[in-house]
Amino acid sequence: MKSQAIPLALTFLTFLCLTSLLWVVIFFLNTVPFHQSLSLTLRFADILVGLTIYLKTSVDFSLFLANLMAKSSSWTSRIAIELGTALGNALGTILVIIIWTFFKEIPLLLFLMMALASFALLGMAKEGLEEFLEKDTVSLQTKKLITPFYIALQKILSPFTWLFSLFLPNFSSSNKQKGFFSLFLFSVSIPFVLGLDDFAGYIPLFSLVKVFGFAVGVFLGHMLLTLSLFSFPAITIKVIKLPIITFVGSGIFLALALFGGYEAVKLLIGW
Repeated sequence: MKSQAIPLALTFLTFLCLTSLLWVVIFFLNTVPFHQSLSLTLRFADILVGLTIYLKTSVDFSLFLANLMAKSSSWTSRIAIELGTALGNALGTILVIIIWTFFKEIPLLLFLMMALASFALLGMAKEGLEEFLEKDTVSLQTKKLITPFYIALQKILSPFTWLFSLFLPNFSSSNKQKGFFSLFLFSVSIPFVLGLDDFAGYIPLFSLVKVFGFAVGVFLGHMLLTLSLFSFPAITIKVIKLPIITFVGSGIFLALALFGGYEAVKLLIGW
């Protein structure tokens, strides 16, 4: 009972604490004399968008976390992993919000940030289509329809392969047994390394949603995913990797990339 109750309770408590930290950060950001303050109002739609986007971008995180859980299965290790990954995810999201808040006051810097975010989203869309085309359950006719779009994305992004390689994780040390604090610190790094492009991809959404609600949705998505992985790891990973989810997610990333590129160009022209 303790192996389930304590980690689950701490996961929910961590979500509340990180949400409170986010509120404090945005409150202090609003004390800086910017043109427009960030809203601290929670809207269901914003939370839902953050939750949906996070869950779709978490496939690599889910697979890696499942492997890490298999190597560190004690309830104390579970606590270290849950607290560490939640903190890493929250700090990454908050860092993007802080950078965006300052950059949006400087049009050229915001343009560069949105352009990079759009390329990151294109890369995520390409990876999703690649994974979709590799699935045996997808019909040959469907693969023939999707392949031209995948090839087009591949050609567009091929000059930037070196840039996307910087996002790939190098977690060879994960095979070693770790104590509580070393496992905690290692877990904090996981969302940063696996989610560099995911965090950047949030930026185009900030002109559509309220940042506070969106970030709370991201935190909530992480909490639900972690709880599900620890309770039903095999089922969770199976659902996340369904072909329809992979395909729809790629479509969402592509749409967001195009929207982000449009906003970046509009900003540059206006500037």
